[in-house]
Amino acid sequence: MSIRTERLGAVIQQDLGEILQQQYQLSGSFITVTRVRLTPDLSIAKVYISVFAPDRDPDTIFQHIDEHTGEIRYELAGRIRHQVRRIPELHFYVDDSAEYVNKMESLFKKVKKERKKRDNREEE
Repeated sequence: MSIRTERLGAVIQQDLGEILQQQYQLSGSFITVTRVRLTPDLSIAKVYISVFAPDRDPDTIFQHIDEHTGEIRYELAGRIRHQVRRIPELHFYVDDSAEYVNKMESLFKKVKKERKKRDNREEE
C-alpha cells in the first residue's frame, strides 16, 4: 500500500470508530474498528470491526451496522470530504483476531501443561 492509502485508512479508522461509538453503539456493547484496508483507487474500504457485547449476540450488532451503512458513510463524508474526491464504499467485516489469539494462547497453555506432565513422568 502507498503512504496515502495508509494515512487515509488511519483517518477513516479513527473517524469511523468515533461515529460507531457515538451514534450506532447499542446499549451494553463496545464496538472497535481494528483495521481499515483501502483499495489502490480508494473506492472501497474494508472495515474490520471487533464487538464486545457480553449480554447481546454480536450478529445483531453487525446486522444493525449493515442496515445503517449508508448513514455511516454519509457521516464519514462530512468528516473527510476535504481529503478525498470520492468517499469510499464501506464493507464491514468481523475481526476475529482476538478469538484467534485466545485460541492460540489456550493451545500454548495446553502444550505447556502436557510438557510439565511428561517431564514429571521422566523424573520418576
